[in-house]
Parts: sequence; C-alpha cells; structure tokens
Amino acid sequence: MMLMRRVIAGLLLLPVVWMLKIDVNDVDSIHEAQALVAKGLMDYYNGNDSGGTPGMFQSPYYWWEAGVAWGTLLDYVYYTGNDTYKDLVKTSLLYQRGENNDYMPENQTSVEGNDDQAFWGITVMAAAENNFTNPEGDYPGWLYLAQAVFNTMAARWETGSCNGGLRWQIYTWNSGYSYKNAVSNGSLFNIGARLARYTGNDSYVEWCEKVWDWSEDVSFVNHTLGADSLSIYDGADMSQNCSDIKKLEWTYNYGLYLSGAAFLYNYTEDRKWLARVEHVWNRAKVFFHDGKIMYEAACQPSNGCNNDQRSFKGIFSRLLGLTMKMAPTMHDQIREKLVSSAYGAAQSCSGGTDGHTCGLNWFYDGWDGMYGLGEQISALDLFNTLLIDEQHAPLTDRTGGSSKGDGSAGTKSKGPEGVSALDIETKDIAGASVITAVVLIVMLASTWWLIF
Repeated sequence: MMLMRRVIAGLLLLPVVWMLKIDVNDVDSIHEAQALVAKGLMDYYNGNDSGGTPGMFQSPYYWWEAGVAWGTLLDYVYYTGNDTYKDLVKTSLLYQRGENNDYMPENQTSVEGNDDQAFWGITVMAAAENNFTNPEGDYPGWLYLAQAVFNTMAARWETGSCNGGLRWQIYTWNSGYSYKNAVSNGSLFNIGARLARYTGNDSYVEWCEKVWDWSEDVSFVNHTLGADSLSIYDGADMSQNCSDIKKLEWTYNYGLYLSGAAFLYNYTEDRKWLARVEHVWNRAKVFFHDGKIMYEAACQPSNGCNNDQRSFKGIFSRLLGLTMKMAPTMHDQIREKLVSSAYGAAQSCSGGTDGHTCGLNWFYDGWDGMYGLGEQISALDLFNTLLIDEQHAPLTDRTGGSSKGDGSAGTKSKGPEGVSALDIETKDIAGASVITAVVLIVMLASTWWLIF
C-alpha cells in the first residue's frame, strides 16, 4: 500500500498534458468539466474490487466522506442527466444503509458519530427531493431513510448538560463524546427543515426551532460581529457546560444552517428565516479569498487541512446552491461567488498525468500539488451548482416527489428475521406529539441497548 501511494504521488508530479477549462455560461462546457472531475473522483473508489466494500472508498477516506461523495455524484446525475454512475450511487446508498435502515451499519458502530450518520441522511434526503430512482422490492424509500436518520439523531438530544443539544459522538468510547458541536446539530436542523418542506409536517419545524434556539443559546450561532451577521462556531466541551467555545469556523457548518434556514423560509414564508439566511450569508463571505474564490479559511492559510476538511468546500457549494433555490433573493450574490470560484477551481484542476487532477487552493495560479477525494468532491460539487438554474426546485410530496416514507422510521427494532412491518404512512403523522413520542421510543431503545 505504501509503495502504491508513492507511485501515485510520483505520477501526479509528472508534467501536465491537459488543462481543464470551463465556460460557466455554456452548459456543454460545464458538462465536460463535470465528467472529467467525476472520473477523477471515481479513481478513489475500490468498492467493486476484490476485497472492497460496496459504497466505500479506499483508505484513508472514512465512511462519512463516502456518504458525501455519493451525494456529489447523485447531484451530478441529476444536473447532467448522465447516468454513468446512477446504478452505482443507488447500490452504494442501499448497501450502506445498515441493518435497521438508519445508516448505522454494523461495520461502523464502533466509530460512527452523529455527523457521520447525518451526511448519509442528507444524501438520501436529496435523493427524495431529486426523484432519484426509487429502490425496488422490499428496500425502504429514500424518504424513509432520511426520516430514520432524523429520528435516531433526535432521540440522542439530551439536556443533562448545556441545556440540550447533540453530542459529536454517539458512543462513550469515542473521543469527542463529551463535545457538542455545530455540525451535528446543524445537520439535524438541515434534515429537519427539508423533511418539513417535503412532507408538510410542521412537527419538523418545531424541532428546527428547538435546534436553532439552542444553537443561539449556547452561542454556537451568534451575533458577535454585529446585528446583521451570524457567526457559526465549531462547538464546546460539555465539562464547562459548553461555555468555552472553540471558535473555529468551517464552511460546511455555515452551509448546513444557511440552507436549512432557506428551506424553512421557502416552506413557512416566515421572514425571520430569510433574515437568518441573510445574516449567516453576511458572515459566510469570509470564506472567499479576496472576496472572490472559495477557501477553507480555518486551515488553508496554514496548509493544515486534513483529509476530512479538504471536502468541506464541496458540501458548502452544494448547500449554497440549494440556498439560491429556496431563497431566490439570495440568488445573484451567491451565484457571483460560485462563478468566480468555479473559474479558480477549473484552473486548479490541472494536475496529474491526466491534466485535470484537482487541487485544494483554487486561488493559486494552476495546480498546487494537492490531490485526493476531498479535492475532487469540492470541485465537482461546485461545478454541479452552476447548473442549478436549469432544474426545478427540490420536490415535495405535493409537487411530484414520489419517494415513500414513514414518520416512525428508525424506531423499530430489527430481529433476526428482518425489519418489522411498517404500518404508518407519512401523511398520517401529524403534530409534534407524534414525533416526540417517536423520539422517546428510540431513546428508551437506546438506553436498553447501552445497559444490556
């Protein structure tokens, strides 16, 4: 394995033979760039190889990032109509769904965190909104899977410290179990907002209000820099009741809260959500180098971004695109930043023997010598968003969305014979009391598992 990495590294340093170009006003040009970057992304996939696991990318990339990558490719299929990876996306999402259809597969139970589970949930939520090919036979629908992720996460909400919130980690033995953070809570908020809009169930709105209010109460989301600007900080340890905040700012955290608020504005038409979108966006402009090209401000200047962090810009780009769609008054100012970033990303995707291996620093003149799954995800997600105006808004069950769900998804135990029969339709679930009861059931089940 070490020898292989050295060989790959050496090959990537050979002279460039081609350079990726893009015209953001030409759909064919965008499609060509997307196809090249998507191919580069798939170079890191070994799930179909002997000894590989369907849905998993090669080391050193973790399970959570695989969920992000399939979301990137799902959008690629949606925005381009190119079905090259369609079956593989579907197979991977279903294979990794876990024995209880909640994205807690046995091969991840010792290491999985709330944020890890959430990014798979965000991907299947997008599958429902995009009317991605529905699973056949006894497989659960995309909506069901997203609801199961939401319910199992919401069941972990605990008030014993910091007056609420989700921990970063699910299990006591993992580092970060005593840490509550923006990405876990922001993901719950984001999925809840999208479920509210998709299903028309206001119980999800109430959960979103709860998460947002708590995030402000502990100052993970705050007006430190002014009344018209909302900063989003990484998180805090529970030992001091979340009072000592780690003030790192990451693009994907901004994207989660920003787009979640936009979905709620689109659904409720409550202008407080639009104001929150505007205020988060005002601060999010810090992530554009010289005001033009997207970068990860917390780690790129020091050349300190790890493998996980090198994918964050992609998540941010994807969620910015959805924000444009859900809050149209934000469209022009967000698109302006995405366009300038796309030109930067295109000239950065000029490395390797193929001439279109993507780098990390899009504001550099040419490729920066960096490469990896995260770099490919980030560039492809950005190029995908350039086509968002060519598509309709994310669907709901009232505008053509066909995915099947169940408001109690994620609450039923799995015995040796399989998942218990489902008998509750999404439209039959109404009122906060029902979802609260669902969450309580999962909490009790989780407690039983920890004891026994």
